[in-house]
This record gives sequence, structure tokens and C-alpha cells, in this order.
Amino acid sequence: MYLWLALLFNFIADVIGDFKRYFPAWLQSNNPLYNVHSLVRFACFSYFFISLKQSSTNAIQKIIPFLSLLFVLINFSFFENFFNPMHLSGDLLAVEAYLLLIYCMLYYLLRLKKDVEVISGGKVFWVVTGLSIYVVINFFVFLFYLPMIKLNPMLAGKMWTIHNIAYIIFCILIAKAFYVHNKH
Repeated sequence: MYLWLALLFNFIADVIGDFKRYFPAWLQSNNPLYNVHSLVRFACFSYFFISLKQSSTNAIQKIIPFLSLLFVLINFSFFENFFNPMHLSGDLLAVEAYLLLIYCMLYYLLRLKKDVEVISGGKVFWVVTGLSIYVVINFFVFLFYLPMIKLNPMLAGKMWTIHNIAYIIFCILIAKAFYVHNKH
């Protein structure tokens, strides 16, 4: 489900970015779309990790979406405009990356706790590994992106290239998961 939604969001963001001069003024920025994509990505992967039913961390995994919702409500009620056309929400993206990293670390810790000969097997492993790489690299990009735009826009543009490379690696590892046989 996430892959189809991500394809749709990225396609629309690219169309807006490339052809914004042809759109009305209110639709000339794709920044709010990044916020929506972040929420959808977090919801999809929260569901993914909760559906794994890892018994010892199930309670923690079910609390994380509520913490995220609380953050979103507070952040966009008092501090930021969700539909701000001037910049995306670095705080939202950083919190999303942090919470997804918690999910990934819980998955790896449980795999290590089990007496498994090979941890790198199965579809879930490759999806979690791709997501882990994406969130570990991008946490700091997201956290410091807005200050970088203000202080050094050229550096911010180069940092977004790092985001794009991490996203490509993430997508490649998800694609790899389609071709791996589950060993469990």
C-alpha cells in the first residue's frame, strides 16, 4: 500500500515542482505534500510493524502512533502551519524518522534475542533494513534542514540530494524484499 501511495505523492510533487508556473498560486508549492507523505508513510509503517505481532514490544508499538498523533496536533496547532507553501516541516519529518527508527530498532533487538542463525533473511528484514537506512541518514537532514535553508541554501540543496540517495536505497531494498523467499 505504501509503495502505491508514495508513487502517487512523488508523481504529484514532481509535476507541481516541474510545472508550477502553470498552476494557480495556491498550488505552486509541493511542500504541504511532503507533510502529507510523511504522515502516510508513518501510518503505513506503524501498521506494518504492529502487524508483525512481536509480542514483547507490542504495547510499545501501539503507543508510538498515539505519541505521533499528539506531536502532530501540538506542533501544527501552536508552532507550524501544516500547509505552509514556503517550507516543509523539518520537525514533522525528524519526529517521523525518530519514531520509525524506534520501530526498526525494536525489530532488530527482537530478532537478536531470538536464537536465529541468520538474521538477514526474509522479506521483512529487507524492508526494515531499507527503512532503517532511510531514517538514520535523514533524521539529521530533516532536523537541520530549515536552519540550513536560512543560513546556507546551497548546502541545504546538497543535503536534500543525500535524502534522495537514501530514498533510492530504501526503494531498492523494498524491491529486493519482493524477490526474497521467506525463511520463516
